[in-house]
Amino acid sequence: MMYTIIDVETSGPTNKITEISVFKYDGNKIVDEFTSLVNPEVFIPVYITTLTGIDNGTVANAPTFKEIAEDVLAITSDTIFVAHNVNFDYNVIRNEFKEIDIDFNRKKLCTVRLSRKLLAGHKSYSLGKLCNDLDINIEDRHRARGDAEATVILFELLLNQQDSETVFNDFLKKSSKEATLPSNLPTSVFNNLPNKAGIYYFKNKKGKIIYIGKAKDIKKRVLSHFYSKAQKSLDLCRNTSDIDFELSGTELIALLMEDAAIKEHYPEFNIVSKRTPKAFSIFSYEDRQGIKHLAYNTFKATPNPIETFSNIAECRSYLEKLCNDFELCPKFCHLQDGVTQCSHYKIKTCKGICDANESVEAYNLRVNSAIQFTINSKKDMVIKQKGRHTNEEGFILIKDSIYQGYGFIDKTEQINNQEELEHYLIPQKDNLDIQKILRKTIQAN
Repeated sequence: MMYTIIDVETSGPTNKITEISVFKYDGNKIVDEFTSLVNPEVFIPVYITTLTGIDNGTVANAPTFKEIAEDVLAITSDTIFVAHNVNFDYNVIRNEFKEIDIDFNRKKLCTVRLSRKLLAGHKSYSLGKLCNDLDINIEDRHRARGDAEATVILFELLLNQQDSETVFNDFLKKSSKEATLPSNLPTSVFNNLPNKAGIYYFKNKKGKIIYIGKAKDIKKRVLSHFYSKAQKSLDLCRNTSDIDFELSGTELIALLMEDAAIKEHYPEFNIVSKRTPKAFSIFSYEDRQGIKHLAYNTFKATPNPIETFSNIAECRSYLEKLCNDFELCPKFCHLQDGVTQCSHYKIKTCKGICDANESVEAYNLRVNSAIQFTINSKKDMVIKQKGRHTNEEGFILIKDSIYQGYGFIDKTEQINNQEELEHYLIPQKDNLDIQKILRKTIQAN
């Protein structure tokens, strides 16, 4: 069996290769080598130069990846791609090939994961610390050739371990997740994940939560992160050492749990979820003719909001629903501007208030009904949900139009009123994101 043991140095955020080193190894000795600086054609940040010693001047006259692509293809042809934290090096190289319209596919082995299996008991499996424990000398640490050469010695040591043949063969099986899982994540942690609804926590080596997600099937969703080639997913997986989870019973409760957890922990990889949305609200007012309008504006500029939404599209969509359901005028619901009479392309419910064919009193009665419907639609509500297991039921509680939280009850318990239900409540805070999550369910109920 032939292996190519590889290390790359990159430009940092853009992950363009600045140096590559490939040792071809036949299981006994090195039979070929290819090492080269690479011009990434992007700026190399100072912190990368501090780490590797490679600056923009160092690579100015180096070949581009396109110019060395044939050499990399040739030396890695019909070999197994080996690296310390293999998914990083493999995906960096694969993306470079993708940019020049070449599909790069090789079988993979990770010396981090192999070391965890065959050299158990080390505090850290980073290349530097592991080599230090094993008395493997690394010349030119954080340079491609130095790190690749040290990985060759480590790989040779792994090959000579008892049961190495069985372990290597297991890792190379198509059904094996070993080449897919993050290098620092124990297989047992992934195997322990359930195929049930809930939220999951990606943690770094210090135990800090770095990402929170929700899923109908936790195990399946987590695995999709490992298959993703998006840079965010690659960075997330590279920093993941543990995964924890909480069951929710349903996807709806998982969404509520996820929102609360993100707002509590503010994980670095949940960028979008951490943004505070710009809210829009519906309000009402009377014009000089006494006609009652429904209108919308930003939450901060809205007097006595009737309902609040996380974006303008949802706000307008809800107004359209009220307009349809209560036979209101699109013009006086501010769904049309600059017209004397309504002529909305899809809402044809107006009874003529805009051209004086309906009395103001009759029209205002329906506007008041629409307002009252909106206010009352979620005043007090218990939304029943599946439990986390067959002997349990879940629920979501809304009281005085405010989300109170969720909870779980054993099916053998007898609940006679809301006060008794609240003993099982896991209290939560209401916010715009929660209102958005619950709106469709509330309207359906």
